[in-house]
Amino acid sequence: MLAAMNDASLGSELQDMTSKHIPVIGIVGGIGSGKSAVANWVAAQSDVAVIDADKLGHDALKSDNVKDALLRRFSIDILGADGSINRSALARKVFGDHPEQLAARHDLEQIVHPEIGRRISEDVALAAANGRKGVMLDAAILLEAGWRKLCDLVIFVDTPDAIRWSRIQKNRNWTEDELRRREASQWSLDRKRQDADFVIANDRDLEYAGRQLLKILGARGVV
Repeated sequence: MLAAMNDASLGSELQDMTSKHIPVIGIVGGIGSGKSAVANWVAAQSDVAVIDADKLGHDALKSDNVKDALLRRFSIDILGADGSINRSALARKVFGDHPEQLAARHDLEQIVHPEIGRRISEDVALAAANGRKGVMLDAAILLEAGWRKLCDLVIFVDTPDAIRWSRIQKNRNWTEDELRRREASQWSLDRKRQDADFVIANDRDLEYAGRQLLKILGARGVV
């Protein structure tokens, strides 16, 4: 049995914890869109914290409960030489459109997403306790994971494909096939764009995109 809370109970628990506190602004975009850079730029100009869900996901893999559940599902093949979860080995099992990969990704999400969600709620509460006026939840799979219900607004960072691919080549050293496999595991960019409350353009310098986000947050009294 997978060690996971069902989506409905998780969403209810996290919503109860976060709705009593500061505004939560979801930041989404395609791989290489620069959404993290935009969020961090805005955080440097304001009293709004950034929650990096990708980092929380990496940390979650170190949790004993999560690690044990992953080993039961995927075997020791996903362990690195140091005994930790080898994310590259795990990625090969879950990213792609083969039925086995789709089933594996579903099981991975059932194991890991609740732990990431718990850590998100803790970080929101911590930001509120520290007097922050809001938080930006930087999460590539925010919409797919059902974390939209935790957010007061969702912002889509719209970046041309050529710019995204250039960044991916520079920062991640992925092949085009790897990018396609990764993107196949997420909602399409059109679907994300349509589901967001606002779209900002990140096709120039960082300040250009950052000021668009600041304007949205300012209009709502977050900054």
